[in-house]
Amino acid sequence: MKYISTRGQVEPKGFIDTVLMGLADDGGLMVPEHIPVIAPETLNEWKSLSYVDLFLTIFSYYTNDEIPADDLRDLATRSYANFRHPEVTPITKIDDSLYIMELFHGPTFAFKDVALQFMGEFYSYVSKKQNEIIHILGATSGDTGAAAIQGVRGKEGIKICILHPHEKVSRVQELQMTTVDDQNVLNLSVKGNFDDCQKIIKELFGDLAFKKEYHLRAINSINFLRILAQTVYYFYAYLHIDQGQHQLKKINFSVPSGNFGNIFSGFLAQKMGLPINKLIIATNENNILERFVQTGEYKPGDFRSTYSPSMDIQVASNFERYLYYFVGEDAAKVSEYMNILKSEGQIVMTGDDLAKVQSDFAAYGASNQECLDMILKYKGDHDYLLDPHTACGITAYEKYQGDDEICITLATAHPAKFDEAIILCEIEQEFPEEIKELFAKPQYQEVVEHDTAEIVRQLESFYALD
Repeated sequence: MKYISTRGQVEPKGFIDTVLMGLADDGGLMVPEHIPVIAPETLNEWKSLSYVDLFLTIFSYYTNDEIPADDLRDLATRSYANFRHPEVTPITKIDDSLYIMELFHGPTFAFKDVALQFMGEFYSYVSKKQNEIIHILGATSGDTGAAAIQGVRGKEGIKICILHPHEKVSRVQELQMTTVDDQNVLNLSVKGNFDDCQKIIKELFGDLAFKKEYHLRAINSINFLRILAQTVYYFYAYLHIDQGQHQLKKINFSVPSGNFGNIFSGFLAQKMGLPINKLIIATNENNILERFVQTGEYKPGDFRSTYSPSMDIQVASNFERYLYYFVGEDAAKVSEYMNILKSEGQIVMTGDDLAKVQSDFAAYGASNQECLDMILKYKGDHDYLLDPHTACGITAYEKYQGDDEICITLATAHPAKFDEAIILCEIEQEFPEEIKELFAKPQYQEVVEHDTAEIVRQLESFYALD
């Protein structure tokens, strides 16, 4: 298996080099040259696998044996050993048509832990093997930063800098990042929104001389490793619901998604042969993805702060990966589309093209009020407390559910991370002890302007301490 860029100007790379590259050197995103397709009988055999064994089995199709099997098992085992549930991503049945897969049992109580705990172990492994300092650089709308920091804090040979939008993440998200006082961690609170932070990251990774000089590595979902690790839980969920009861029904996934990474992981699983019926994109009032699916217009709109801040994103990085498969893996067409987006500020699909998009996805953007209403409804009807992102997912599920279908909705965060929304519902929740402790800790962060030159100065000072 080799990996290529969606824009076609990068020589094929192996798995490790692909992960280390992060954003492709031509500005595109790395994808596998071909997607392995799993036969139905093989899928059936996977039902008995533990989460770690399923992870290793799926990764074996992609890693080219570049990591010895025993080493890969050790990395995966360590990655999931500190999850609070033995199944890693357990599934809760709500009723005969709805299951919720809980992705928040990792150390930072969010789905990003599933991929980033492994990524931290992977980068540490590569740093030691190659005797090279690794500088991880990323932007976060809240959860990625905390999960990435937790995955690499204190590890030798690795430094991490995370940009987050100043005062636009939840209080718990902010504390999870900024109460870390390890010498290899730098938190920059940027006066702007997530898209501003993400744009700076792409600029810095696009400066190939700067990227090479400082050994920059990506942890955002522009990195294919993130996508692949998240693909595992789609297989796990599909294979572990009660299919004896539902074998005649079609199975959908409703996925809270802002940067298109989580939903693209489901798209990849589907292309690998997982018989998903509908992939439902759940967004909030920053609904660029809903507008794209429903009207064919991919155009960033006005930024809105919502009760689900991890999805407060207008420019979805992983959209380009979908575009690559949409145009039949034609890198020249992808480049043409991305140039149109850059010059005209939008991409528009019509006719048969729009019909194809709508055959791949359904989408719904929940309003702030719908989000709160759904939290109240499920607490009252099922005694299940949703976080606001999962509430968006449930809203989308209710919008698109058919009579002959069941849905697995991804619960992307623990509600304690977003108590601002829960309080508005007049619900009092009990915080996990790990989150309670955050409020008494001092914070360590630098508040900076939305200015690439200032970010570079901060990074060069941080890296000079190696």
